[in-house]
Amino acid sequence: MSRAVVYEKFGGPEVLELRDVPEPHAGPGEVRVRVTAAGLNPMDWGLVARPEAAARFGVTLPSGFGYDFAGVVDEAGPGAGYAVGDRVHGGALGRAVADFVVVRAGDALFRTPDGISDEVASTLPVAGSSAAAALAAVGLRAGDTVLVGGAAGGVGIFAVQLAKLAGATVLGTAAEGTFPFLRELGAEPVAYGPGLPDRVRELGEITAAIDLFGTETAEAALKLGVPPERIATIAAGPTPPGGVRATGGADAEPGALTQIADAVAAGRLRVPVAAVFPVERIRDAVALQASRHVHGKVVVTL
Repeated sequence: MSRAVVYEKFGGPEVLELRDVPEPHAGPGEVRVRVTAAGLNPMDWGLVARPEAAARFGVTLPSGFGYDFAGVVDEAGPGAGYAVGDRVHGGALGRAVADFVVVRAGDALFRTPDGISDEVASTLPVAGSSAAAALAAVGLRAGDTVLVGGAAGGVGIFAVQLAKLAGATVLGTAAEGTFPFLRELGAEPVAYGPGLPDRVRELGEITAAIDLFGTETAEAALKLGVPPERIATIAAGPTPPGGVRATGGADAEPGALTQIADAVAAGRLRVPVAAVFPVERIRDAVALQASRHVHGKVVVTL
């Protein structure tokens, strides 16, 4: 037997349970990963809390929990292309927070570079690919000034740094308590909320915007004259306002996540891990993630 976090009804963190489950095994073209760390994302608890969101992703009850994971291959089926002992990270929808995850070798599985811990590697798949997709959607280039909405969140920390690496100037919306944190990442912070367009205007002209939480930043950018094709959202549904672009991690360019992992390994991109919880405290970890008051990523260890 092995352990996995599961839930049988929709609700808050209280519905999550750590249970003994049958141990899975790798078949042809598959690998089994002994999971050591799982990075949490807003989508994880969103699927638990909202049946309509779960339905969009094809999640049915009972379900496992989490998407991002990192660990070590401990079984490799014929033709998998990986060997026992390989360090990997990747995604497995509704199955990541478990002792073992079985995935097809070509499905969202990546080698973990030397110099990156499993805790950090487990934060990369959703947030890294989502940030890369959003910046690609607006055609970000050197010399741009980009407004990043939700800059201190899990996706925002990647978006800010990737934009800086691309040669852009970054303004980031956040609560005032996160301003020092954002400045450390290289962004000029601006408070979100009513009056955002006026506050942004005082800081200078923006040429692009990505909204990582709702539509406030996208709407502000439209008011400031940014063309809709240079504005992207990742959490505003399939039809965001004003004809701006909707995107997500699935739209990331091939190789984007590998480039991000290499940048982390080289020290050019840092991943702030705000909190690490043992899997026995999964409910506490999800409650912190869902509070949206955390600066950086939340990781569960197994």
